[in-house]
Amino acid sequence: MTIKLTRRAALSAAAALPFASAAAPVFAASEPTKANSTIAKSFQLGDFTVTTLLDGSVPRDDPKSLFAADVAEDQFAAVSAENFVPTDIAQFFFTPTLVHTGSELVLFDTGLGQGGIQAALADAGVTPDQIDVVVITHMHPDHIGGMTTNDAPTFANARFVTAAPEYDFWSALDAGNRVGDMVAAKVTPQAEKMTFIEDGGEVASGITAVAAHGHTPGHTAYHLESNGQRLVLTADLANHYVWSFARPEWPFSFDMDAAAATASRRNVLGMLAADKVPMIGYHMPFPAAGYVETRGDGFRFVPVSYQMMG
Repeated sequence: MTIKLTRRAALSAAAALPFASAAAPVFAASEPTKANSTIAKSFQLGDFTVTTLLDGSVPRDDPKSLFAADVAEDQFAAVSAENFVPTDIAQFFFTPTLVHTGSELVLFDTGLGQGGIQAALADAGVTPDQIDVVVITHMHPDHIGGMTTNDAPTFANARFVTAAPEYDFWSALDAGNRVGDMVAAKVTPQAEKMTFIEDGGEVASGITAVAAHGHTPGHTAYHLESNGQRLVLTADLANHYVWSFARPEWPFSFDMDAAAATASRRNVLGMLAADKVPMIGYHMPFPAAGYVETRGDGFRFVPVSYQMMG
């Protein structure tokens, strides 16, 4: 499977690419970068070095309005209490991921654009001009903000990859829409360096697109495989490690198509749980990596612990 170069690709179905069963990989501390700080953490996945990069973290009040607006107060409180999280505040994390394939440095998302991505890359021993490929999972501001720095391209030597429906939607909006205006300022000027990928297409050998639409029109997750070890970058498929997993049907306020987002969550999280494949989620607590298990009618996120020790 190869990257589709046409921008006018048809909108793919929300179902994720089926995964073949395989043994779950065991994370080990990465040798090539040895990134092991509060803002950069490396793992080894076969021949790939995978590094999560903490771009920032902020608290948000009234998380119920974001994650369970139409849910009864007592139900939200019960799920929160079962998982030892408060109901009045949530901590948001923003975590791009860098993958060293052995031949290319592939960055997934660029952060908020406030300098965090550069600091985290520096902790991993990488400069922005060394990035070969930038993959945009979707075009919300916290994923494209770092594409430019002081109005200049941050990743000057990189090519870009995203889903065609994502760029088509945001770039067609009239001026005055916050996200559309940011896409016009940061993405469109670099669009000549961009290719467009469909469900099942390859960014590079071992890195495959998984359609997970609903959060946005072209929201895409990515499946990594190297030497039989596998991992999925879930992007914004699930935006909180408790509420989005325990109750995947609860609509997240920033999901543009709630039904499609729910279907994508159940599809992908169900596959991860069944196949015991680890994941990295953009908004999971840093270092953002973990496993998924079924719990009742929903799921539970299980953060990595000593699996990352080599």
